[in-house]
Amino acid sequence: MVDLSTTYLGLPLKNPLVASASPLSKKLDGAKRLADAGVSAIVLYSLFEEQITHESLALDHFLTQGTDSFAEALTFFPDLDNYNIGPQSYLEHLTRVKKAVGIPVIGSLNGISTGGWVEYARLIEEAGADALELNMYYLPTNPELDGQELENTYLELVRSVRARIHIPLAVKLSPFFTALPNFARRIAEAGANGLVLFNRFYQPDLDIENLEVVPNLVLSTSLDLKLPLRWIAILYGRVPADLALTGGVHTAEDIVKAVMAGAKVAMCASELIERGPRRAAEMLAGLESWLVAHEYVSIRQMTGSMSQQAVSQPAAFERANYMKALNSYDDRLLY
Repeated sequence: MVDLSTTYLGLPLKNPLVASASPLSKKLDGAKRLADAGVSAIVLYSLFEEQITHESLALDHFLTQGTDSFAEALTFFPDLDNYNIGPQSYLEHLTRVKKAVGIPVIGSLNGISTGGWVEYARLIEEAGADALELNMYYLPTNPELDGQELENTYLELVRSVRARIHIPLAVKLSPFFTALPNFARRIAEAGANGLVLFNRFYQPDLDIENLEVVPNLVLSTSLDLKLPLRWIAILYGRVPADLALTGGVHTAEDIVKAVMAGAKVAMCASELIERGPRRAAEMLAGLESWLVAHEYVSIRQMTGSMSQQAVSQPAAFERANYMKALNSYDDRLLY
């Protein structure tokens, strides 16, 4: 019998397939279907900094409106410092999901600045989350903002969240850093127990007829696996944090590649959105069949076996492979 079990963020998991944050977990039924299909953990859909901030400002407006004119209004509402504001439905949903599924549930916060909204990290823990994923999605557009300042902002946010919770903390990063290995190490030192590579910047499109910028959401394919695969293989064994691969996981073979590169788990959303939660059971059956066919007895046996530290040609992950890859097309040209 093949042992598919692994650990991630200190959590024992029955297999390495995790459902990443997506609309599938917005409803209790969707979360239950994911668990029934065999995923080992669920990352709940994200609670955004902007949601918390917007609702806080709106409530502040209505609580303070007119208080300068009517003295009796000063005590009509509770003090904001003691008023539990924000999207409580997220916390309530998390509690319901945790009670309904027999697998770990990971909360998700999406934001970049420090501030009062970070207090929701503690509330997510109190709602029953087994761990927290901090998704730092920020696209710097200001030419005055340099890389060091941005990195320091990230690090301060991680420290701030870490100080508020006792559960494990994973940080979901983009690939757009000048020295990613160094920054990944500093994120771990700031308090992250895991790194999730990578979040995806959704690229807008241009409507040239109506002269509008329009949202454009494109689901991933297995071709998107290569970028996180490369960096996980480079970081494995060099950063004191568990590694999770997300983006491009669509088949059992994709899971195998993720684990061989050094990921503790392979996170999947697009494939499950497109084909339904039951697809997870098919992927896991394919994973077990692959391990049996190749005479592996456990997932742990192959973890990191194709990382940069383990392969005979580690330079293939670096610049040395650049010219070789380009030259491979020389003989294919017909003109």
